[in-house]
Amino acid sequence: MADFKDELSPELIRALGQDLSVAWAAFDRAGFERTAGENLVGLEMKARIQQIAHALCASMPADLDVADEVIRRVLAGGGMQGWASLPVNEYVAVAMLGRPDIGLPLLAALTPRYTAEFAIRHFIEAQYEPTMERLRAWVADPDEHVRRLVSEGTRPRLPWGQRLTRFIADPRPALELLEELVNDESLYVRRSVANHLNDIAKDHPDVVLEAARRWAAKSTRGDYVVRHGLRTLIKRGDPEALSILGFDPEALSILGFDPEAPIEITGLECSHPSIPIGGETTIAFTLRAAAETKATIDYVVHYQGAHGPKAGKVFKLSVRDLPAGEAVSFVRRHRFAPVATRRIHPGPHLIEVQVNGRVLGKAVVDVYAPAATDPQEH
Repeated sequence: MADFKDELSPELIRALGQDLSVAWAAFDRAGFERTAGENLVGLEMKARIQQIAHALCASMPADLDVADEVIRRVLAGGGMQGWASLPVNEYVAVAMLGRPDIGLPLLAALTPRYTAEFAIRHFIEAQYEPTMERLRAWVADPDEHVRRLVSEGTRPRLPWGQRLTRFIADPRPALELLEELVNDESLYVRRSVANHLNDIAKDHPDVVLEAARRWAAKSTRGDYVVRHGLRTLIKRGDPEALSILGFDPEALSILGFDPEAPIEITGLECSHPSIPIGGETTIAFTLRAAAETKATIDYVVHYQGAHGPKAGKVFKLSVRDLPAGEAVSFVRRHRFAPVATRRIHPGPHLIEVQVNGRVLGKAVVDVYAPAATDPQEH
C-alpha cells in the first residue's frame, strides 16, 4: 500500500505548475518545479507540503490580491483537486497570514477540494478575532465543507494538526460554534462535531457532559453527535455519560454492570517492564469477584509525551460474566510502536486495568530509545 506522502509527488508538482502557469503567464514554472521537487523522496508528508508551499511563496505574485485571483482562476478551471490543494492551503496560511481578509475566504474556496482544516489553524493562532468572526459566519454557509471546516478547524487535538492550546485550556469559544452545528443536516458535519466533542472530553469532561445533556434533551439531530462525542467517557465508564445515553443506575444494575461490585485484581504484571520503542509487553492479571457480576474490562495506557504523561488511551479488552469467587485470568499483548497519529516517547508509561470504569490496578513499563545495535530493532 502506497504511503500518503507519495501522493505529494513530482507528477503532482508538475500538474500544479502547469495549472498556475496557465492562470498567470508570469509564473516561473521551471523555478517552482525545481524548488518544490528538490530531494522530495527523502521528505515526510508534512515536510513535502511545506517545501511545495515554500516554492509557491517564491513563485507566486508578490501582490497578494493578484495571487488570490490566480488561485481562484485555477479553482474555476477545476484544478487543485485533492492532495494538490494541501500545499496551496499551506501557502495561503504562510503568505497571506497578515491578510485574513483575503486568506480566509480563499481557504473557504479551497476546502471543498480536500480540506483546509490544517491551514486555518495558523489564522486562529495569529489572527484570532477576525478568524473567529469569519467562523461564526461560516456556520450558516450553504456548503457543507465550509461548515465542517468550522468544527474540524477548531478541534483542539486534531490528528496530524497543530494543537490549539487556547481551546485545550478553554473550549467554550469553540463550543459556541458547535452549538450552531449540532443539528446540521449533513452527517459529514455532525460527525466532525462529534469528534470535536470527544476531543474536549479528554480535557474538560464536565463541559462536555453539560453540552451533551443539553443537546440530548433539545436537539433534533444531535443523538448521533452525543453518542459518538461521549465515546471516551463511555470507555472510562463515566456514570453520567452512561446516564445521558439512557443507562441510568437502575438500568446498569439490571444489565449486571455494577461499578461498585467488589472485584479483586491479583498478579498484575508486564512480561517486559523495560522495552525499546517498537517493542511489546504482555499484560497479565487475574480478577476475582465476590459475587457473580457482569464486567467490562479495559486497560488504559498513559503514553509519555514530550512534556510529560498524556491522558489515558483506553483499549477494550473484554466484556464477560465473572463467576462468584472464581479466579479469571486475562492476557493481552501491547506494542509500543509509533502510528500515524501517535509518537512514542521514551520514559515511563503507566498502564491501568479498569473494570466497569473503576481502576483496580496499575503497572509501569519503561520505554527507551533503542541503540542502533539493539537486537530488538531487527
